[in-house]
Amino acid sequence: MSAISSALKTAPLIAGLLLAGATAASAVEPLEDTSGLVTIGGSVTEIVYALGAGDNVIGRDTTSTYPPEALAMPDIGYMRQLSPEGILSVNPSAIISIEGAGPPETMEVMEKADVDLAFIPEDYSRDGIIEKVTTIGTLLGREDQAKTLADEIAAELDPVLAKNAARDPEETKSAIFILSLRNGKVMGSGTGTAANGVMQAAGLENAFGAFEGYKTLSDEAVIEAAPDIILLMDGTAGNHVPTDEDVSTQPALALTPAGKARAIYRIDPVGMMNFGPRFGENLSKLTAEIYGE
Repeated sequence: MSAISSALKTAPLIAGLLLAGATAASAVEPLEDTSGLVTIGGSVTEIVYALGAGDNVIGRDTTSTYPPEALAMPDIGYMRQLSPEGILSVNPSAIISIEGAGPPETMEVMEKADVDLAFIPEDYSRDGIIEKVTTIGTLLGREDQAKTLADEIAAELDPVLAKNAARDPEETKSAIFILSLRNGKVMGSGTGTAANGVMQAAGLENAFGAFEGYKTLSDEAVIEAAPDIILLMDGTAGNHVPTDEDVSTQPALALTPAGKARAIYRIDPVGMMNFGPRFGENLSKLTAEIYGE
């Protein structure tokens, strides 16, 4: 087993490094054998392909739907409901997984298997995207390609972030992200989520920012939040995503400024909420739609 086993497969160590703000790339070494990769996490898979290592991918998780050629690879299951049998069925030489994949029991089994397993830190920010690219580039021994890709991402993303950060606070809009309307109740995003990261990058104030994660909210809380706009995933996320009609006819949402104005915007869950190479492109489009710039 290579040095990566001890460097990346120890979850407490990873957590400590992330809390300390350490760069993941400084703690990793190239994988011993990248000839048969299993990639877990949409951004991980997209970055591996973007770095020119797509021919080495032999399996991917259900969330890895881009680029289109990845769909031809065996699907080993949903990233949070993986089984050891599903992962090992494709006989990988190495596994590159986004942090948070699981369940924990499966990842514990994989850590003991005779295959290199690397976890990629997840941080819903500009720096988090760059760190993913740099870390995966190191794992694949493609540091030069990773630097080129990181520079391209920064060149597209940084001007949009700077413009959003410089916007007059009086012009800043408040927003809520709705994950679902379960039994007519809004399940919205607080802090520490990909949706919150999107809002921050887009220069939006999260009107549900007083809690962490996702939460089902009372109608009173929705009305009190009084968002200027409503964000949802687009149709690529599946049939469970509320339609515009569902949103505009929900009694509490209909009473908000966003509901009255039907100010509803859609986010690409793959191209944007994965926080991968295409985040800048999607952020630029979303910002223009919301602020008319």
